[in-house]
Amino acid sequence: MKKLVLTDKTACKACLACVDACSTAFYKEFDPDKSCIQINAKPDGSPKPALCIQCGKCAKVCEAGAITQNAKGVYMINKKKCTHCGKCVEVCPMGVMVKVSEEAAPSKCIACGICAKACPMGILEIKES
Repeated sequence: MKKLVLTDKTACKACLACVDACSTAFYKEFDPDKSCIQINAKPDGSPKPALCIQCGKCAKVCEAGAITQNAKGVYMINKKKCTHCGKCVEVCPMGVMVKVSEEAAPSKCIACGICAKACPMGILEIKES
């Protein structure tokens, strides 16, 4: 299974380079709301990266069958089949499914590695298990 992993949970400096890389790659602008990786804050204020764990909950609630798992274990959205209902966004336990408008299909991490390459701390990796 291919997925994005955080190698050091304490090293994130909340620089948002990963967030910028993701939103810019897929939406051509830096907008944290359009990134499939999020940097949240722990109760103590320290950064807590949130990323897709490829759990498949989004696929289970998709009544249109628009979200399927590929051969590498990554859940992908077929935008032609998507009805834009947003149920996948609601069920995502990590809060990293992106829906930018009512008319647009959601986006999710496809384990492309763009964010990992952008991370100056080197704490994001694409792993295959």
